[in-house]
Amino acid sequence: MVRKTKEEAQETHTALLNAAEQVFATKGVTNTTLNDVAQAAGMTRGAIYWHFKDKNALFKSMCDRAFLPMEALLNEVTASRDDDPLAALRRLNLHFLQLTAGDERQRRVFDIMFHHCEKNSVMQVIEDEKAKRDECLNQVESLFVRAVELGMLPPDTDTYMAMQANHAYLVGIVHEWLEDTQAFCLLQKAEAMVDLFIAGLRACPPRISAGCTAQTIPASPAA
Repeated sequence: MVRKTKEEAQETHTALLNAAEQVFATKGVTNTTLNDVAQAAGMTRGAIYWHFKDKNALFKSMCDRAFLPMEALLNEVTASRDDDPLAALRRLNLHFLQLTAGDERQRRVFDIMFHHCEKNSVMQVIEDEKAKRDECLNQVESLFVRAVELGMLPPDTDTYMAMQANHAYLVGIVHEWLEDTQAFCLLQKAEAMVDLFIAGLRACPPRISAGCTAQTIPASPAA
């Protein structure tokens, strides 16, 4: 058997990820088999196992490839120690929405995650990626911390909740837009939607309540 060159192996890897995106979007993650992906790529099932341990590994690699541009910008923005961290946050958020609206791959992957992916299909992937996800969110929170240090937000701003609100806002926009991409032009409206959040943050940032620290969920009242 002739050993594949590095370039040929990369081409096969890319072709399998492309095929996985198409099949997952059509059949859903749970209903897709590795045979389905292999057939869509015009390859054998053995080719998949050469590159991916299982379907979860294939799904994870597909997501990682789509999120790479966003992660690169996040690292750049948080490493720069920008004198205007809220402007950096605006840039980050705007890039996220515009990338989703303007890049077919990014849009397809989010659509798979939100609408063609049963929760139990990717729970292990989510667990495996938790540390990476937490690190990304911590990087975003560092922008809010920097804003507090510079006096752009009040000293008692709950930076953790600000980060969570920012994350939920962006994910919510993308989730709802993907339900009906004809409802509005996300590419055109992204700037206004990001500015809406930043203005609200400046006007009324979340505050740390006395007796309730960040990341603490109050206990439910007794029945």
